Amino acid sequence: MSKRLGRGLDALIPSLSVNEDDKVIEISLSHLRPNPYQPRKTFDEEAIKELAESIKQHGIIQPIIVRTVLKGYEIIAGERRFRASQLCGNATIPAVVRNFSDQQVMEIALIENLQREDLNAIELSLAYQALMEKFSLTQEELSMKVGKSRSHIANFLRLLSLPEEIKQNVSRGTLSMGHARALVGVKNDERKKELAKLSIANEWSVRELEASIQALDEKSQVKAKPAASKRDPYIEQLEETLREQFKTTVKIKQQKDRGKIELLYYNKQDLERLLELLQ
Repeated sequence: MSKRLGRGLDALIPSLSVNEDDKVIEISLSHLRPNPYQPRKTFDEEAIKELAESIKQHGIIQPIIVRTVLKGYEIIAGERRFRASQLCGNATIPAVVRNFSDQQVMEIALIENLQREDLNAIELSLAYQALMEKFSLTQEELSMKVGKSRSHIANFLRLLSLPEEIKQNVSRGTLSMGHARALVGVKNDERKKELAKLSIANEWSVRELEASIQALDEKSQVKAKPAASKRDPYIEQLEETLREQFKTTVKIKQQKDRGKIELLYYNKQDLERLLELLQ
């Protein structure tokens, strides 16, 4: 296993290292299928192309690890090498066949992925969660096994409470881990999504997002009136329509036949965006 792993993880699964005693065979790519327990959702296409170029020049240096299944072989370790070999147009790939149970295959896939430095924050969070559930580990126990602090584990696991559309943005890289951590602290899910959209549209830094969240918190802490009168449903519907149009908080305040409309902006850049829409 990689040295980046905590010392405790290598005790959970069988070794995936290939040694001199292992029999390496050539297996047809058409007889291989990916690991169904693979937690990794995305593969960097550019990195696969680079690996394919390396394979063209130097061949496969490290055989992949597979197990025998009903129809051919299943990849245990080496899916990137398999994909790159397909891209090269190779017919076969060197492999070592091992006997692994379904449970071992799942455990290997989970733990092997923790070695990778290019996992996005959501993939890493899901891998941590799966390891805790699979091995009945506490956050403290997992932190010791992966060689990370307990607060590191806790911060990643909190990301899984975010609305799905925000998690997708984090996976795509349109929101960073820092943005996601800031949004976790926002109580209302709709407000989280609204702030996420504004953050992407205005290319906010993490500090700008945090400042916007703080401004909203301060506004919400203003003392409420003792007896709030029942609001006109038409005004509430109109506020909702304007919120969708301007992508920000909108308040309509009435006093008999007069009133005012308030549009909330979070910084100078957001103000300029609203002014453009109004023009």
